[in-house]
Amino acid sequence: MSAVSTESVDRAGVIGTGDTADARDARWNLLTRIAFRFCFTYFVLFCVVFPQFLFAYTGLLGQKLPENAILWPFSALAPVFEWVGRHVFDADVALNLNSHSGDQGIIWVFLFTILVIAVATTGVWTALDRHRPNHSRLNAWFLLFLRLALGGQMLSFGMSKVIPTQMPEPSLMSLLTPYGNFTPMAVLWTQVGSSPVYEILLGSAELVGGLLLFLPRTATLGAMLSLVSMAQVFILNMTFDVPVKILAGHLMLISLVLLAPQAGRLANVLVLQRSSEPATQPEPFRSRRVRLVAVGVQVALGLWMLLGVTLDSMKFWNEGGGGAPKPALYGIWTVSEFSQDGLPLPPLTTDQNRWQRVVFDIGGMAYQKMDGTLVPIVGAVDSQAHTITVSQVAGDTLPGLIAKAQPTQIGSFTFVQPVPDRLRLDGQLNGHHVTLSMEQVDLNSFPLRGTGFKWVQDDPHFS
Repeated sequence: MSAVSTESVDRAGVIGTGDTADARDARWNLLTRIAFRFCFTYFVLFCVVFPQFLFAYTGLLGQKLPENAILWPFSALAPVFEWVGRHVFDADVALNLNSHSGDQGIIWVFLFTILVIAVATTGVWTALDRHRPNHSRLNAWFLLFLRLALGGQMLSFGMSKVIPTQMPEPSLMSLLTPYGNFTPMAVLWTQVGSSPVYEILLGSAELVGGLLLFLPRTATLGAMLSLVSMAQVFILNMTFDVPVKILAGHLMLISLVLLAPQAGRLANVLVLQRSSEPATQPEPFRSRRVRLVAVGVQVALGLWMLLGVTLDSMKFWNEGGGGAPKPALYGIWTVSEFSQDGLPLPPLTTDQNRWQRVVFDIGGMAYQKMDGTLVPIVGAVDSQAHTITVSQVAGDTLPGLIAKAQPTQIGSFTFVQPVPDRLRLDGQLNGHHVTLSMEQVDLNSFPLRGTGFKWVQDDPHFS
């Protein structure tokens, strides 16, 4: 394609030039060629194998796939990484399909494996292709691939906050948990979830960055916004021990790779106060018509992904998030009277049988022992029959995941609710006949829930 026709497309505001004859013929220095070969091999392997990247392209179809479909590429190669773990690190690593951690031991072994492959491939590639002056055409395809891969992840990250499901409003159980018992990750989740507006703004920055990446004209701006957003996420993951360090760190690196061709131009404008040529994206397509079609395909792909993550987040919001209907008896109930086999049990902190509070929340049910320990349970409330069936899960299980374990029934009750804030349970618990009288707690009595916004504050609300 001639320079004249390329510039005419650029003036039309559709796509940048970025693929002139001079650029295709320019000779890269040896270090640049070696760096490109390494980055190409490493990041392509990472994006193809690591869960999420390819899955994001399923869009609306993702909801119709099996639950663990996101792990298919990684699961297929898991035996290879297990072998590397045993023979290189003398460690037995395995993929935990029920874990939500992106920093599992097997994933770190995966990183080591593709790092070794990338180094070896770079060496062989350099030896066999040492006379090639540059990789401008392959580089254009590589940057397009990374741009779309990063864009899909930014849309996913952003939409889970724009529809605040990633960090939901603090659960009722968290209101009863002493601050010192929170893990650093729980502190972060509670802090962000306590301010939905703040979470939505964080997600909006990630979402806009992702959308900008799907249009060549705005891709540089999208990469810059993605870099800032992912740098913040990576720092939070490192300082609050969130197990998404590998993904966040690589999204930050991919942003840097996308910005590398624009480094000189950005330095001229932002640092050196010099004039600069417009930032352009290297183009793998030489025909003007094909370029226009490619832009349309990229925009359509971005909208496809956006629709997929939007519906996925909305589904989660309506089924288990803030949009889900509150269960019957929703709230925190203080046990004022507790009798077992006809005998009243006084509220002693040493009593292991008496309950102090009962919690009915969107994410499940729990009871609090007299020593303050919160025990997540599976509670089935039938508001028509006025019955409650209580089951317990062995071991330490997160409240939102108790349904995945095998619960054991420990009790069943009938209940009466003479007034909205009074509740009486009568039934069997662990082989004993028990009766509980409870009073509902005003949730606004907790400062985290009851402290509203004020323009004028003579004293800060620290307590």
